[in-house]
Amino acid sequence: MLMQQVPPALVALLPVVIFLAALLWLDSYKLLAPTSVVAVIGAGAAMAAVSYPLNAFLLARLDIGLLPFSRYVSPLTEELLKGLVVLALLRMHRIGFLVDAAIYGFAVGAGFALAENLYYLHLAAQAGMGTWIVRGFGTALMHGGTTALFAVMGLARIERAPHAKAAHFVPGFVVAALLHSGFNHLSHLPLLATLATMLTLPPLLWLVFERSERSLRAWLGQGFDADAHLLALIGSGSFSSSPPGRYLESLKRTLPGALLADALCYLRLHTELSLRAKGVLMLRENGLEPPAAGDETRAKFTELRYLEKSIGATGLRALRPVLKLRQRELWQLYMLEGGLG
Repeated sequence: MLMQQVPPALVALLPVVIFLAALLWLDSYKLLAPTSVVAVIGAGAAMAAVSYPLNAFLLARLDIGLLPFSRYVSPLTEELLKGLVVLALLRMHRIGFLVDAAIYGFAVGAGFALAENLYYLHLAAQAGMGTWIVRGFGTALMHGGTTALFAVMGLARIERAPHAKAAHFVPGFVVAALLHSGFNHLSHLPLLATLATMLTLPPLLWLVFERSERSLRAWLGQGFDADAHLLALIGSGSFSSSPPGRYLESLKRTLPGALLADALCYLRLHTELSLRAKGVLMLRENGLEPPAAGDETRAKFTELRYLEKSIGATGLRALRPVLKLRQRELWQLYMLEGGLG
């Protein structure tokens, strides 16, 4: 009787929003701006809009019937479309840690599910409450969970590799598509599918958060010490005899003298900004609000971008062994620069 008094829209739309809000609350570092999360939700909704004409086109061409299509084809197309948003975020260095991947991935799926459920609310306004319970607690959480797993698995693989490749995301895509397909296979048992989603998704994402927080703390401690040591070496007279100094010396054969000087300046600036970014995270870890980045930091970023153009793509590739420019290192600079407003 009580459920009959609850508006269907609340049951269809609120669960996935509440779950996403809980993920943001659990993130102790609060690395993601709410406005960025809202934008990602919008991108997920846009992918839902794209999926309808795409699935309609494929359904007409394949002529295999709606049920087989929903089990074997639409999970592939929908996970691919949602995954494209995640790949774009990674390429723009918006994701640095597993917890970021989980939140952004879930936000993409949430946006997709919200758009889909709004469409169903318009299409089947007279459907019973059971339909909206399945749509809100089952289908919506499934969409968010599969994309979160895709993002987490992809980031975990590229963290262990020197360069990100499309192949690193294939296992995550396969897992997401299989879970999506498994959910759709239970369309004749919707309450069971919903219950399975609600029982498996929260523990999985909790494990991701635990692992990410441990990894972040370890990276902060080791990275801060390494950056401080490298900065001290650059400022001392013994840099040329250190391993990074000897490596830069070896680049004389491939880089002109002027570019080599720019490369050393770039290395110093990059390390200074990296050190500051880690300091910001350490303050947040301890519940302190870091001071706003000022004109000095802004000037350093301006010089860094100038040096990037001066050195060029070849020179930057040559510096990778010294700078260790992986996903986290690139993300931390984006995070610091984004704080400049």
